[in-house]
Amino acid sequence: MDFNVKRFAADAGTLFSRAVQFTEEKFGQAEKTELDAHLETLLTRAECTKHWTEKILKQTEVLLQPNPNARIEELLYEKLDKKAPTRMNNHELMGQSMIDSGNEFGPGTAYGNALIKCGETEKQIGGAEREFIQSSAINFLTPFRNFLEGDFKTILKERKLLQNKRLDLDAAKTKLKKAKMADARAVAEQDLKMTQSEFDRQAEITRLLLEGISSTHAHHLRCLNDFVEAQMTYYAQCYQYMVDLQKQLGNFPSAFTSNNNQSTASGGASVSVPILPLSTPLPSTTSNTSSGFTEMQNFSGSRKARVLYDYDAAGSNELSLLADEVIMVSSVPGMDSDWLMGERGSQKGKVPITYLELLN
Repeated sequence: MDFNVKRFAADAGTLFSRAVQFTEEKFGQAEKTELDAHLETLLTRAECTKHWTEKILKQTEVLLQPNPNARIEELLYEKLDKKAPTRMNNHELMGQSMIDSGNEFGPGTAYGNALIKCGETEKQIGGAEREFIQSSAINFLTPFRNFLEGDFKTILKERKLLQNKRLDLDAAKTKLKKAKMADARAVAEQDLKMTQSEFDRQAEITRLLLEGISSTHAHHLRCLNDFVEAQMTYYAQCYQYMVDLQKQLGNFPSAFTSNNNQSTASGGASVSVPILPLSTPLPSTTSNTSSGFTEMQNFSGSRKARVLYDYDAAGSNELSLLADEVIMVSSVPGMDSDWLMGERGSQKGKVPITYLELLN
């Protein structure tokens, strides 16, 4: 009991001494030990890292879930350590509505069948979005939260402890200055030596933790790469789903008629969709004149051409292409100026000129 009372009295005395030192510093009545420049730089960088990590985390959460009410609900389930109920996202809801309406109009009708196909594609996009959000939450959001709620809280704790040790050190310096008697000065000098040692030790601990911010940046860089890769996969999936859907809709003649049921100038022909590999840049539409294709329109013979990109034929009247292969091309009267007739052995079909480079 006596030990606890003495310990409480010592702690109370330390807190009082720190309060006095802090107050006198604020009023300019006491000197203050400044941290070295390197440590101050590390502290500034840590605060900067914390600020921007919070901002990126918040904006990513908004990107993944724009609905603020849904975000609050998800946070509540997370705090309660419960799994949030699975709900269809907007793409899935729209897709289901299209499928239901298509079944109502009749899967055997062009419109009903097209609605069902659109609905199935929207649900595929919804599934891709769900996978993207889940991947981003695990590989991007979670590490950022762990830093803010773990590593940075430890840094704050040690920084506060360093501040207290600094106040103890300056209070000991002040006590030594005020000591007049030899015995009092001896005790003050001993206290100063001890507080200086404790301050130096705590400064070293804090410095090591702050230098760990470099490792945090490296880890967050890897997380950023994971996030970009997840985004790339998601958008690539969505693009491919829509390309496939457009090709399917091209098989419905009624899908390309005007609202008054009159055929378009092309007679309701299906629309050809050039399909590019996801890692291939879109071909330039300005290369026609520079590559001599204008002259090709009035040339009756055949010429060799090198294929620039892979191309999957959208119909039986087209020719599939492989990058870097060489084929023969020729102009056919009445053919669209964006196309040529291509030949590979016994195979023959239309090819888009934006995928070709004429050879001399």
